[in-house]
Amino acid sequence: MKNFNIPNIYRSSFITQIKNVRKDSDPRKKDFTPTLLDFGPVRFYLARHFGFCYGVENAIEIAYKTIEENPGKRIFLLSEMIHNPGVNSDLLNLGVQFLMDTSGKHLIEWKNLRKDDIVIIPAFGTTIEIEQKLNELGINPYRYNTTCPFVEKVWNRSEQLGKDNFTVIIHGKSYHEETRATFSHSKTNSPSVIVRDLEEAKILASFILNEKPTEEFYKIFKEKYSDGFNVENDLLKIGVVNQTTMLATETQAIADLLKETMIKKYGTDNLKEHFADTRDTLCYATNDNQEATYGLLKAEADLAIVVGGYNSSNTSHIVELCEKKLPTYFISSEERILSGKTIKHFNLHNHIEIESENYLPKKDVINILLTSGASCPDATVERVLRKFHSFFPNSKNVDEVINNYLSR
Repeated sequence: MKNFNIPNIYRSSFITQIKNVRKDSDPRKKDFTPTLLDFGPVRFYLARHFGFCYGVENAIEIAYKTIEENPGKRIFLLSEMIHNPGVNSDLLNLGVQFLMDTSGKHLIEWKNLRKDDIVIIPAFGTTIEIEQKLNELGINPYRYNTTCPFVEKVWNRSEQLGKDNFTVIIHGKSYHEETRATFSHSKTNSPSVIVRDLEEAKILASFILNEKPTEEFYKIFKEKYSDGFNVENDLLKIGVVNQTTMLATETQAIADLLKETMIKKYGTDNLKEHFADTRDTLCYATNDNQEATYGLLKAEADLAIVVGGYNSSNTSHIVELCEKKLPTYFISSEERILSGKTIKHFNLHNHIEIESENYLPKKDVINILLTSGASCPDATVERVLRKFHSFFPNSKNVDEVINNYLSR
């Protein structure tokens, strides 16, 4: 795996070393048990995998290199580089401007751009329509393109499905930048439809089996299907791809459901003519982080802390997994930890930040699960750990415990 040149402000003084120790002892990634850091009155279980993935580090390296090599030029980001407030704030402070917000609403109009401006495409990729608009303005959309290679892999798989006359079923959030980009690329090659979750996939299956009137499809999946989509003809052959940050298990469940639907309608012998195996579109980092979360949850703990941007899809799914087992606090940085009694955290269900009191139990030893999303710097996770550690004056020294772990 390539090593990227990213700013040291995103590096941790010890987390990378811990990750390397785990990698050396388990190169095939078969061990998803967490790393225990025991400070006495407080103990942390660090997930086996968390933090920056390949696509995120690639995007950050390109962005900072672009800024360094183009002094005096106006540099724009199409939208947020990644879903992390700290990284995006750092880029804004360096003079980078955002053209749109994450929903696609313009903050700066196209007419205000000049030919000599630089526009960076974020890690999520972008739509073909936006690529064409930039070309019309005389701005090369591919020169400073940070689109994650694993997102492009999904696009390529969608293109191949289209060439084989399959309709593409995209598992994703229709409002998310990555899904909008994938949908744009997919619909140029084949009929396409977006399903949000397993429940929507079940509804889609009912149309495949002719259990619902076709006109209902256009109401239920409004703005989630490609132009000219024909329910009767375009659901005869299908393949499933995903927004790479969705739950891998749910993508697989959707694919399994639709596969069984096609078997029910056409029989096992004819399955290959009607359903394409697309397991190769699952992102390795999303899958590793989610598997590591399952491993993390096997540890007996009092609470879980998940660090990341509140609009980060992959982080929100980690939160969902943790919430099923124990009290979970979704925070963007150590600044949300107000004290040992009060914490500000994001409520996924109401989409608001709330304050919780007395979140740390009164025990002699408190066990905390700690992980983060793929767009969260390790340095932020370290600061979170150190902030919690500061609430326990009789705990062992952080650096001493880390050095003992690394020297084992």
